[in-house]
Amino acid sequence: MRSITSILSGRKNVFYGWWLLAGSVVAMALGSGVSFWSFGLYVSPLEEEFGWSRAEVSLGFSVSLAISGLTGPFIGRWIDASGPRVAIVVGATLTAATYILLATTTELWQWYAYSSVNAVFRQMMFFIPFQALISRWFDRRRGTALGILGTGFSLGGFVVVPLMRLVIDQVGWDGSFIVSGIVIVGVFVPIGLLLVRNSPADMGTVPDGELATRDEPYEPRALTGLTLGRALSTPLFWVLAFAMMLFFYGVFGWLVHMVPFYESVGVSRGVAAALVSAAAGIGMLTRLAFGLLADRIRRIENAAMGMVAFLMAGMTTLILDSGTAGIAVFIVFWVAGSGGGPLLEPLLLTRAFGLAHFGVILGAFIVVETIGFIISPALAGAIFDSTGSYDWVLVMFLGAFAASFALFYIAARLPHPSIPRPEPAPATNA
Repeated sequence: MRSITSILSGRKNVFYGWWLLAGSVVAMALGSGVSFWSFGLYVSPLEEEFGWSRAEVSLGFSVSLAISGLTGPFIGRWIDASGPRVAIVVGATLTAATYILLATTTELWQWYAYSSVNAVFRQMMFFIPFQALISRWFDRRRGTALGILGTGFSLGGFVVVPLMRLVIDQVGWDGSFIVSGIVIVGVFVPIGLLLVRNSPADMGTVPDGELATRDEPYEPRALTGLTLGRALSTPLFWVLAFAMMLFFYGVFGWLVHMVPFYESVGVSRGVAAALVSAAAGIGMLTRLAFGLLADRIRRIENAAMGMVAFLMAGMTTLILDSGTAGIAVFIVFWVAGSGGGPLLEPLLLTRAFGLAHFGVILGAFIVVETIGFIISPALAGAIFDSTGSYDWVLVMFLGAFAASFALFYIAARLPHPSIPRPEPAPATNA
């Protein structure tokens, strides 16, 4: 409160990182809203338009994320070397072009190919660069900052999904892709060019914007951390990677099939989209709370175990009752368990392996996670096609969350590798 009072009175300037974070929240909301949160809205329209099965449509999401995941280490290494700013601008421009390409889809192979290209370029502008950017600008308050960034992800589901449903209803699934491309380039490119700066050193400041004393001279320091090779040689990397793979196996699989599931139990598409929006809106609070809590937790793995336990309880609830009461209880468990999802990777990786090679390590992490992305949506669709219900899909997700819980338990008991202390680095021009 004293800091807020000082800012409002003009005695203290706002740390540039907070302005950067505000713009990043807007970008995260838009990027997640037109992609991850809206995947489920395209399932039924594509089935109706082309006669494709649910498994075939879902496989498009799986294939695209597989290609995107395999390119993750290369994109991450590029971001480490060139900085997030250029990746955001170039990635947004190319992503917008691929949305226009998606609107021309007429064949199943085109759906797979165009979705894959779109996912690769979206990776360049969205998840990796903004996670790396905020991790660079905040240190002591990294958990809080990432929690605020995570609210942008929820905001995408809360605000953008209802709008995307209206757009699809008005101009069709193909017209919505054109709208997505226009909005992406209109928002991301100005943010990247006008707001984003790669590191605090570019603005003559330090992470969190606070020096130890008011008279302490500014001394930029090099980012420190393990190389990718060193990280890959630790058991902790692999245990965490497979724990997150199973976590996202369930979370992403449900995200794709959330709207179709609700429709399968008698909920209209409009109400289903509203349920997704409501869960995302509540999720903004849980993500922010998780971020604030993360700064006070020594091992994030313990917090991850708690999140997964909530997700297990949610899936168990739907297995027992898929009616109105069961869905209501599930949403409570879902928002509590999925709230910190987008925060887990940067918090786990920066604490365990440092910041110097965060982008490429995150990219390698995503390669492992992609196994879950590939299998989950397509297998869930195939199970529904063969059984006519989502009962065994829910059981599958419950098993994935249980295995993830066990791996996080093991990871919490593995030591963090030693990271060298930072050394002064040559000052850079703003």
